[in-house]
Amino acid sequence: MSKIFRELLKKIGSGPHTGKNLTREEAATATKMMLLKQATPAQIGAFMIAHRIKRPTPEELAGMWDAYHELGPELYSEKPVVVFGNPYDGRTRTAPVTILTALLLATAEIPVILHGGDSMPTKYGIPLIEIWQGLGIDLSKLSLIETQKYLEKTGIGFIYLPHHFPIANDLITYRDEIGKRPPFATLELFWSPCPENVHIIAGFVHPPTEERFSKTFELIGVSNYTTIKGLEGSCDLSLNRTGIIGLGNSESSFQRLFLHPWDYGFKSQDIPLESSNKLITQMQETLAGKENELTKAAIWNGGFYLWRCGVCQDIKEGFAQAETMFKQGKAKDKLTQLTL
Repeated sequence: MSKIFRELLKKIGSGPHTGKNLTREEAATATKMMLLKQATPAQIGAFMIAHRIKRPTPEELAGMWDAYHELGPELYSEKPVVVFGNPYDGRTRTAPVTILTALLLATAEIPVILHGGDSMPTKYGIPLIEIWQGLGIDLSKLSLIETQKYLEKTGIGFIYLPHHFPIANDLITYRDEIGKRPPFATLELFWSPCPENVHIIAGFVHPPTEERFSKTFELIGVSNYTTIKGLEGSCDLSLNRTGIIGLGNSESSFQRLFLHPWDYGFKSQDIPLESSNKLITQMQETLAGKENELTKAAIWNGGFYLWRCGVCQDIKEGFAQAETMFKQGKAKDKLTQLTL
C-alpha cells in the first residue's frame, strides 16, 4: 500500500465538510501512481469513486493532463492538427459520423488524430476502432512509430489504447467494477496526444463539464479549441436540436455559437444506431456518393468542421463543399489511401 497515495485519497474522500481539492501537482502525482500501479487496486477504486462524487476541479484536471503527457504516447505534426475527443465507451443510441468528418478534413489537408480503445464500460457502445475496422482500416496493428508515419502520409492518426497507452487501458476495468465513469472519462474528452500546434474538439453532455474544459484549457495553455454539446457526449452535432458550441481562439476570447439545423435546411431526426453492420453500410454508401439517411448528418457535421477548421470562409460554403466531396468520391478516395 502507498502511504503517499493514501494521504491524497483521504484529502478528496473525507466528505463535503473536511474534504479538500488536490493541487495540480497532487493530481498529477495521484494520476501517475494509478497509471504505474504504485497504488493498490483498493486505493485506485476508492479514489475514482471519491473523485467522481466530489467532481474534479480544473486544477485537478490539469494535473491529470500533465501525467498523461508525461507517461502517454505522443504524435507530432508540422501542420495544425485537429484532435477529436469522444467518450471511450462509444455510442449506443445514435449513429456516429466522426470518422466521416475526419475523412473530409484529411481530404482538405487538415490532419486529424483520434484516440480510444475497444468496447468498454459503462456503455459498451460501438468504439471508433471498430468502425475503422468495418471500413477495412485496422489502425490497431500499427506501432506508435508506424502511426506517426501514417499520420504524416495520410493525415489520419489513431492512438489505440491497448497498444499505444496500455497503462491507461489497464484502468478501464475499474469502470466496470465501480459501475460509473471516473474523472478519467472527462480527461479523455480533451486529452491530446499531440503536445503542440493543436485544435482540440471536446464533446460533452452536461454544461458544468464545458466550464471545466475552458478553465482547464487556460491552465494548460491551450487556446485553440471547440466544445460541442454533442450526441451522447460526442463531437457529433445533432440534426434534431440546436447545437451548443464553444469557440476558443488564440486571436479572441471565448465565443458562444448556437447552430440551428433548421436555419440551413438540415432539420431532421437523429439517425438511430441499429447495428454496426448497418452503420458501416450507410457509411460506405455515403462515401460512394449515394444518399441515405446518414448522408445528411455527415454533411451537417462535415460542413461545420470544414468551416471551423478554416477550410471554408462561412458555414454554408462548408456544407456545400462537404456535399461535393461526398458526391464526387473525394472522401472515398481518402479512405482508399488509408488502406494498410
